[in-house]
Amino acid sequence: MTLRFFDAHTHVNFAAFEKDYKEVIDQALAVGVGAVNVGTQKDTSRRAIEIAHEFENEPVYATIGLHPIHTSKSYHDPHELGGSEEAKSFTSRGEEFDYDYYKNLALDSKVIAIGECGLDYYRAASGKRQETNKKQRDAFIKQIELAHEVKKPLMIHCRSAFPELIQLLVTNYQLLVTPHPGIIHFFSGTKEDTQKLLELGFFFTFGGLITFARDYDEVIKSIPLGRILSETDAPYVAPEPYREKRNEPAYVIEVVKKLAEIKDIPLEKTRSQIFENTKRVFNIDFVNQQSLSSGIF
Repeated sequence: MTLRFFDAHTHVNFAAFEKDYKEVIDQALAVGVGAVNVGTQKDTSRRAIEIAHEFENEPVYATIGLHPIHTSKSYHDPHELGGSEEAKSFTSRGEEFDYDYYKNLALDSKVIAIGECGLDYYRAASGKRQETNKKQRDAFIKQIELAHEVKKPLMIHCRSAFPELIQLLVTNYQLLVTPHPGIIHFFSGTKEDTQKLLELGFFFTFGGLITFARDYDEVIKSIPLGRILSETDAPYVAPEPYREKRNEPAYVIEVVKKLAEIKDIPLEKTRSQIFENTKRVFNIDFVNQQSLSSGIF
């Protein structure tokens, strides 16, 4: 297997892939795509590690963390936790960040980042916004502290909260793992947000949305290629030409093609740089890496 691409943020550890996760990962590996399955709470974090060890000698990794929407009562997503009553009861009660539990997971050799953590004020109920936001901030700061302790980068989720996210990162700058403190996944900030996060050393991922929406073109153009990674966020938001289908890590190739087009940089140069960025921010050295031969596309 010749590794050529990397899906820096995917969720084959979710219930949406319960029946065929092995086949999905095998299909990605067959086309030269490695991946990191991203944890969102205790169960999905542990599952990400289990899957990574099933592919012990392959470029399949895990992150562990508590997503901001799971710090309070939240909507139930059957793609994430399935449709069982047990899963529904889990999401209805929210989760307190258990530092020791997550630290134990973080020390696993297959874990390469802490998160998906951050702030998400998009769904906060107006009557409980202050309480919800505080829970998210507290959990995020604890995960910054954990990343500092285990010396692994952050995998950050941010929606409708960039000014406060940046403020927290600046305030806690001494705890960030420099020079590559982490990744802002599915980036949706402004050019001003971009510049501030670049100054802090962060990388940015983009996914399938950029293949059919033009909203992020100017921001992507403003970010140096040396700070960009590719992702799918599977099972969500499949790229063209797979829209309306369940997203999968193998489809990250379409994202890289679109990034090359938007940045007006040759495809091979884009692919190669994104691959190097991935190695650098996650501090990993992929096995079986080979140079990309001409004609692969």
